[in-house]
Amino acid sequence: MTNNLKHTLEESEDCSDTDNNNINNRPSKISKPHHNHHHQGQEMSQKNSSAGIQRYLFAIEYIGTHFSGSQKQLSCRTVVGVLEQAFSKFIGQPVTVSCSSRTDAGVHALSNVCHVDIQRTSKRRPGEVLPPHEPFVVRRAVNHFLQKNDSDLMVIDVRCIPPDFHARFNAKERTYFYRLLSGPEPVSTFEKDRAWHVPEELNLLAMREACKVLVGRHDFSSFRAAGCQATSPVRTLEELSVCEVIPSPNFPSTMDRERLNQDFRGCHSNSETESPPPSSSLSIDKGTTSTEDIGFGKRRQHRCLVVTARARSFLYHQVRLLVGVLKAVGTGNLTIPDVERILNAKTITATSPMAPACGLYLGEVKYDLPN
Repeated sequence: MTNNLKHTLEESEDCSDTDNNNINNRPSKISKPHHNHHHQGQEMSQKNSSAGIQRYLFAIEYIGTHFSGSQKQLSCRTVVGVLEQAFSKFIGQPVTVSCSSRTDAGVHALSNVCHVDIQRTSKRRPGEVLPPHEPFVVRRAVNHFLQKNDSDLMVIDVRCIPPDFHARFNAKERTYFYRLLSGPEPVSTFEKDRAWHVPEELNLLAMREACKVLVGRHDFSSFRAAGCQATSPVRTLEELSVCEVIPSPNFPSTMDRERLNQDFRGCHSNSETESPPPSSSLSIDKGTTSTEDIGFGKRRQHRCLVVTARARSFLYHQVRLLVGVLKAVGTGNLTIPDVERILNAKTITATSPMAPACGLYLGEVKYDLPN
């Protein structure tokens, strides 16, 4: 393992498991040698077998509600376990899936990334190595087997990569999103296990001020859960921001569509960016929980706030602990000086309760992909 890979491994909490350490663990199948040229035939078959192995990088999306996390476990349903079953059914032999980022039970992914090594062999002539499958074939076939059972996991992209490219060690940056629903109304059936419902009103501007304290390079020991395997609590938080978005998980209303057509802009602000005034377009649907008549059979919407956290790597439960503090600031239970005190305390006992898993989404894993 090179020094760069060691550095990445030490920094990366969300992929600090020990199941994926065999970077070059590639299955192989050796053809039978010709009886007249035993030694030469064996060398040729080994060469063909190695050449027939293709490493694929693939992105997946999943609803984490019914998974016991991403990493494979013997007695639980996990993301990697389900993926390995689908790939094995596709190619007819066991495979090992390596995941870029570990997610806990109940955490969702808009785009997590994995890699797998596949050797394509002939079904008519056992042992004969065939050219690798095209990426679109892999995606279509694996999704076929995934969708035959539960439909809470899907492969969304596939590409061929060199055999030394690793989904975990080559990751340059990870982005997480956290959804909070603010308002007294009960959570919609469509939002169950998809967001953290906070009945109180959240102060968006106060939460943004708290982000300015936490963004950057710090000792995040106060935001590091017990059991963290990272060697250092120091991390560089490239972005920590909060914005308000249209609170629709499925189909936008007429009013939502009108707003979207007005060149609606998001707010991925960092510590260098000024917060927009309260009258800006980011204050959305603040009146939807009022007592005004909205018509029979129509649900009053919550305010939906999204926290964005972006870094090369995170400590164990760091994002959920950060969101817990931001929520406490939003409700008025913590002040900005309190946030500074918690950060400087460098102990988990100083922080607020951790946000639940249901609102957390792994949004993106970035790479410098080879051509």
